Amino acid sequence: MARAEAAAVYASLPIPDTTEEHWRFTDLAGFDPESFAGAASAEIETMLDLDVAGYATVTADGIEITKAPEGVRFEPLPEDFDRLYSLVGWTEKFAAHNAAMWKHGLLVVVPKGVVLEQPLYVRVAVTGQTFWRLVVVAEEGSNASIIEEYASPAADTEAYSNAVSELFVEQGAKLEYVSLQNLSKESWHFASHHARVERDAELDWVAGGFGSKKGKVRIQNDLNGPGATSRVTGAYFADGDQHIDYDTFQEHIAPNCESDFAFKGALRDHATAVWRGMIRVEPDAQKTNAYQECRNLMLSPTAHAVPIPGLEIMANDVRCTHGATVSRVDREQLFYLMARGLPRAEAERMVVRGFFQDVLDRIELEPVRDAVTAALEARIPQV
Repeated sequence: MARAEAAAVYASLPIPDTTEEHWRFTDLAGFDPESFAGAASAEIETMLDLDVAGYATVTADGIEITKAPEGVRFEPLPEDFDRLYSLVGWTEKFAAHNAAMWKHGLLVVVPKGVVLEQPLYVRVAVTGQTFWRLVVVAEEGSNASIIEEYASPAADTEAYSNAVSELFVEQGAKLEYVSLQNLSKESWHFASHHARVERDAELDWVAGGFGSKKGKVRIQNDLNGPGATSRVTGAYFADGDQHIDYDTFQEHIAPNCESDFAFKGALRDHATAVWRGMIRVEPDAQKTNAYQECRNLMLSPTAHAVPIPGLEIMANDVRCTHGATVSRVDREQLFYLMARGLPRAEAERMVVRGFFQDVLDRIELEPVRDAVTAALEARIPQV
């Protein structure tokens, strides 16, 4: 029934255009989701090399789980799982397409009080039309990390990627969630990631965007219980004609909650980046402490960034702050480094490294921090 309803909604909704506020700066003209049908199985290279508690690989052929931790549900996602669609349904065009079409999903349930010393890892090979769905439940008092990576088998792979993640962080639990996207520049990527954090629970979220042609990634955190905290750290780098769009939402429902959102991006050539961030504080969410920032470094005069922070506050005892900047590489910094013998390209590399360092320092998992750093380094021109 859910699939039929979702398919009907998907068919009834047009592809969003720039007359819609949330799509004003992301033009999908020329994009036809149906033109990518017929996904093929393919091997992908991974960004990470680490010891894991669970390992899953997703291709057009299905999901292959080669390692699973004892006592933890790390298995194909059942269509009748009770929490499925409860955070991301099918009211929006691309979410509806995912709900109607996903075949291979992953369910992760970390039982009450269980602590996983090593992360869980899932790699998604994106070819043709790829619909991916992840549901994670960190039960009361548990502690776990999960990494999902989207990758293309080749630099010229043409694909339509549509991903949904629903994360449930129960009372007193801690979840570290890492989502890395390193798709080809011929891939369109649309994703909806939605988390609900309960009383005294903690969510530590890392998002990395290095590939794709165009699309939109939605990130939402619902702070649903007193004392809940969430921290979202993001890094992206776009060059050529890439267009990256992040739509983020920090929803404070309960009192005494804290959210901390920090994104940084560097843009080169004719690349563009859009970030629209909203902090919403409900009437009962007193003693809220919320922060969001998006900083963009322009490495070419033709690159373009549009950061749009927003606040919607309906409580009167809160602390909500935000910041957004777009800037070029500081000429004085370059001059200082070059005056000490560094070639211009190497001097620029050091400036870019310094720009990202405080965001990278927020990433707790060392292999993830190293992988994000390497992905950024790979984009900075070599000397």
